[in-house]
Amino acid sequence: MVKELQILSYDSRWPLAFEAERDRIAQRLGPIACRIDHNGSTAVPGLDAKPIIDIQISVQRLQPIRGYAEPLATLGYVHVPHVDDAFCPFFHRPREWPHTHHVHVVESRGQEERRTLAFRDFLRDHSDIATEYVALKKRLAALTDATKASSREAYAGAKSEFIERVVQAALAAGYPRDYR
Repeated sequence: MVKELQILSYDSRWPLAFEAERDRIAQRLGPIACRIDHNGSTAVPGLDAKPIIDIQISVQRLQPIRGYAEPLATLGYVHVPHVDDAFCPFFHRPREWPHTHHVHVVESRGQEERRTLAFRDFLRDHSDIATEYVALKKRLAALTDATKASSREAYAGAKSEFIERVVQAALAAGYPRDYR
């Protein structure tokens, strides 16, 4: 039986869920975390999204991974090896299903950090683009079997062209705005 990927209406509790998890992570990582940001669709007020809080942790160096993977493991996060590890190692809590939080680790002041924040901030400021993104996600979600990793990966890949177009526009327009 195919279980369609869920795209839910915006939930005003998502920022609070991020803040609570951010505080847990910050306490565990201490100065390893240069910054901890809420990213992804749940970070854009009013945007429909999968009910998963995406958290971006910026660190000085991605390697060795154990420097942040071990503290994250004490919070239940497990590293999921992937080709993206070179620029954005990914963690989730496998004992928690459905997953409610995903962690993406990036290099502080690096390209991936800037791209992610630019995309988020651009969607926050451009409701027409955010609406277009929701429509794309809903079309793709209807074709996605949420129970299969390969189907979820295909969903993410199918959004890539749109995301890249928006990221390029955002960077050209000077996003992210409050980048420090």
